[in-house]
Amino acid sequence: MTTVRKTKEAHPVLAICYDFDKTLSPDDMQAQGYIQSVYDGDIPSFWKESNAMAEANEMDTNLAYMYKMVNEARGRIVLTKKSLHEYGGKVELFPGVEEWFERIRTYGAERNVIVEQYIISSGLKEMIEGTSVAKAGAFEKIYASSFMFDEKDVPIWPAQAVNYTNKTQFLFRIEKGVLDVNDSGVNDYFPPEKIRVPFRNMVYIGDSDTDIPCMKLVNSYGGHSIGVYNNDTLDKTKVYKMFHDRRIKYFAPADYTEGSKLDKLVKSIIDRTAANEALEEYSLECGKEQERNDTSKFSGEENRKRLDLILSLNGSSNFATTHTIIRELRLIENWTDNEIDMLLEIALENSQVRYILNDTDIKTFYKSIIEQIEPTDNSRQIESYFEETV
Repeated sequence: MTTVRKTKEAHPVLAICYDFDKTLSPDDMQAQGYIQSVYDGDIPSFWKESNAMAEANEMDTNLAYMYKMVNEARGRIVLTKKSLHEYGGKVELFPGVEEWFERIRTYGAERNVIVEQYIISSGLKEMIEGTSVAKAGAFEKIYASSFMFDEKDVPIWPAQAVNYTNKTQFLFRIEKGVLDVNDSGVNDYFPPEKIRVPFRNMVYIGDSDTDIPCMKLVNSYGGHSIGVYNNDTLDKTKVYKMFHDRRIKYFAPADYTEGSKLDKLVKSIIDRTAANEALEEYSLECGKEQERNDTSKFSGEENRKRLDLILSLNGSSNFATTHTIIRELRLIENWTDNEIDMLLEIALENSQVRYILNDTDIKTFYKSIIEQIEPTDNSRQIESYFEETV
């Protein structure tokens, strides 16, 4: 199958990525019609039983709720792609959401910034597709949990389960323009001039802990993460915690009307993107001139390749991929202090690296880079993991 990839545009692209439940909508989408129509218990009981099933079977919580949706529908309703779309059409949206996406796109276009908008959600793709905004073409791509359907459009198996840890993979797809979930080209090296949406030009808008991996990744590389809260309840507990933990740069009510705090904030980011990219373009021209006269050991392309490998390690979602990336990293010598800091932080925060720190190749690599620096809190903590398993 031939996949279509997006390439760098004449104007900068700003990718705004949204969670859905409690970000664009006040409640879980399943709790706005579906659960009431098929489940005898109350809404909290549905989620309690779903989560208990996940825990009892060491099961992904998203796969658990998808199984429960299908199971509870049996004998009560005919669950199909069409009916899921219809349930999605009943989902309530926060104030201003209906007009938001086109207004923000237009504002960007007036400033020569291409605004693309994406959903990255653990909710159900088929229900999101049924919302009025999705039908109106608001989203460049919807990344969400989804079903595989039989010839009668009845769900028979999960096609995709999107949870908080694997959400970050979609940011890398957006970065490189490799949007198809089955396109392995997302792991390819792209030189800086080919990167379609650098992380500095990404905005992630979410409401809770499940958004933190995406928020942290966007933050780490110069992007913008925004926590939203319900303007009716004014409960800021989650955004205060995320801001305190440096997971988000800003927070605002989930009010998408023109002139709201969120509206002004995102427009300011668009303005800043336009200015920043003009400077980046000038810097790139200077860099190209410098490279032609560069006599240093590493070229600009080599430095980008090193950073790309670090980013790939940060986004690694399985042990096999981690080992493959470490094999490439071990071929590089003379790491900078900043690069070593990033690598150490990844080892502590990405479970796919931390859990296999004592595998021979991983341990050898991390010992080698720790030897290149003065001891730090992070390096000592990693060495303690080595000691614990001796």
